[in-house]
Parts: sequence; structure tokens; C-alpha cells
Amino acid sequence: MAVSLAELIIICLIVDWAFRMCRIPGLIGMLGVGIAFGPYALGWVSPDLLDISPDLRMIALIVILLRAGFELSRHTLARVGRMVLLLSAIPAILEGTAITLLGPHLLGLSYLESAILGAIIGAVSPAVVVPLMIDFMQKRMGAEKGIPTLILAASSIDDVFVIVIYSVLIGMYTGQEVSIAWKLAGIPVSIVLGIAAGLLVGLLIYRMFERFNPRATKRALIILGVSILLVKAEHILEGVVPFAALLAVMAIGFIILEKREHIAHEMSGKFSKIWVFAEIILFTMVGAQVNIDVALQTGLAGAVLIVLALAARSLGTYLCLLGSNLNASERLFVVISYIPKATVQAAIGAAPLAAMHLADMNTQPGEVILATAVLSILLTAPIGAWAIAFTGNRVLEVAPSSFDDSRQAAIESQPHAENII
Repeated sequence: MAVSLAELIIICLIVDWAFRMCRIPGLIGMLGVGIAFGPYALGWVSPDLLDISPDLRMIALIVILLRAGFELSRHTLARVGRMVLLLSAIPAILEGTAITLLGPHLLGLSYLESAILGAIIGAVSPAVVVPLMIDFMQKRMGAEKGIPTLILAASSIDDVFVIVIYSVLIGMYTGQEVSIAWKLAGIPVSIVLGIAAGLLVGLLIYRMFERFNPRATKRALIILGVSILLVKAEHILEGVVPFAALLAVMAIGFIILEKREHIAHEMSGKFSKIWVFAEIILFTMVGAQVNIDVALQTGLAGAVLIVLALAARSLGTYLCLLGSNLNASERLFVVISYIPKATVQAAIGAAPLAAMHLADMNTQPGEVILATAVLSILLTAPIGAWAIAFTGNRVLEVAPSSFDDSRQAAIESQPHAENII
């Protein structure tokens, strides 16, 4: 396993450099490496590494969400709050509805099976979107209007919304007793509890840092360890109380940023270094889950369905931005940023097939759902990542240096007694 991991690291660093030289996001190359070296192609990735792939992907996702939290300004969130709520649900609803209506005609699924597929495909990928938005935020691109913050926050809540809808639909399909009202009520409950838990935990961590003043590296490890435990708590509490752990992870960084800005930026710097390794793990392991043969089973019909569903999603995204202070080009950028699929589709694309098998049902619809989910990754993740980087660099305006004067002054006014290493 160690040798396989070393090979992936070295190859991905070379591929990342080569893609960036061509002005293409390096994550596209990493996805390609994962697909090529994965079990469905060359099979060069160690089976032991693939066995722990879900845990590795989750840790890598936690790292990038922590970085996101440390960049979330309360003032910026307050400016884009209404649009965050709209973007967290409306685009996914329109995309899921389109798939529900088109699935029976294009893929031969029932309406309920199509709705399950719509719930899986309806989630935007934080693995693709969040790193790109953080890069824009650090360059102050779109900062005056809070565009990267808007996309970052909305895409995270979007995943919570879609996964809850999926759990309702798959329960209905397999004959489980599902309280639809309770599940739907669980969406705002899980969001509120997740944010509240993250704020509380983040405040406790901040107080501990103030009291014991650990080194910056130890601070980063403490925050990472606590975040992993929060994700574990979500699984423990599943079925008891809804709890969005990934929002809790982001809230930790947010509250530390509010309380002591220079610590937050210090931690963001630490996690940006960890991300160099975590990025390789995340995208190669996501790529390794992609079975190209399965994806091609849906053929042209699957591709047409995905394109039409994305058109519905893009319409919903654009409607959410009406009345905002974004110009036409910036709205187009937000629409494009809501295209990539990867994380959720790789995580639960095969879940309906497994559920149908356990329920002794016909598994053919599950195979179609899996194939279409995989195809959505192949079609949208690379193109979406490239399109986000391409349009963002041309559309987003760099905030003037005066925009960060107050922020920089706040950092410089803080005592720097903390150890840096």
C-alpha cells in the first residue's frame, strides 16, 4: 500500500505541474490518474489502499472544508445570505425534477427510480468547487461581491439537502417505513444543529488555544482530529437526530476567524500545506471509483439526460441570482460553478444497487442509476473544473487593496506570541 501511495503522489505532482503549465486545473489530471490507475482500468492502485479509500476521501474533504471555514467572513455571508438559501435548494430541485420526468423516457426507469437518480445527480461536488473558490478568495477575486463565499456556502448546504431527499426516496422504493414529514423537517434541523455544534466546538477550541497556547502545528492537528470526530458523531446519531457534520466542520473555522483572525489565517496556511497531500488523495481516490465501462452502459441516452438536467439546474441557478448585484458575466460564472459532479455521486452512486440487492428486488434499475451517476462525473467534473477556472480568471474582478485594509490591520494589531512551527 505504501508503494502504491508513493507512486500516486509522485505521478500526481508531475501531472499537476504539467496541467498547470497548460493553464488547466491540476485536479483534472489527478482525476485522470485515479481513473487510469484504478481497479476498472490498469489496476495499479493497491487493493489495501482502495479499502481505506472512503476514510481517506473523507479526511481530505474535511481538510478543504476547514480551509473554507477559515475564509468565511461573517460580513460577506450576511451580504449573500438570501442567495445562499436559494442556491442551496432551487437548482437541485429543478435538476431532480427534470431527471424524474425524463428518466422514464430516456432510460426506461420508473418515475420513482428516476427521482432517486435525480437526488444522486442533483448534488454539486464540494471536492471540485471548494478548492477553486478558496483559490479565488485568496486572490481576492470576486471578494467585493462575495461571489466565491456565496458559491462555497451554498454548495455545502446543497449536499445536505440532496442527501436527505435521497434517503426519503430510497426508503420509499425499498419498502422501508419512512416518515416523509420527519425527513423533510430534518433538513433545516440538520443544518441548524450542524452549524450550532460547529460554533460551540470551535469556541471551545479557541478558548483552549487561548489558555494553553499550543504550537500552530498542534493546533491544526487538534482541529483536524475534532473535525473527524464530528463526522463520526453524525454516523452515530444517524436515525436519532439529523446532524450535518460537514457544516459543523466549516463552522469551526468560521468562529475562530471571528474570535481571532490571525489564528484563523495561520491555521488556513497550515491546512493549505496539508491540502497538497490531501488533494492528491481526494481526486485520485474519487477517480478510482469511476468505472468507465459502467458509465458507457447508458450511452447517448444517459448523456442527453445529464445535459438536459444541467440545463434545468442552470436555469434554477440563474433565477436565484435575479435581483442580486451581480452582472451578467458574474451570474454566468455562478451557473458554471454549479455544474461539477463527483463527491456525492462517487459516494452513493452504487447505494441504490446495493439497497435493491438487499431487498431482493430487480437490480437492473440500480445498475442504470450507477452507470448514469458515474457518467455524470466523467462529463462534468473535468469540464466543470476547467470552465470554473477559465471563466473565473476572466470574469471575477480583483478587489482593490483597500478592501482588505481593515482586515490586515486587525491581523497586525493582534499579539503574535504564538509559536509558528
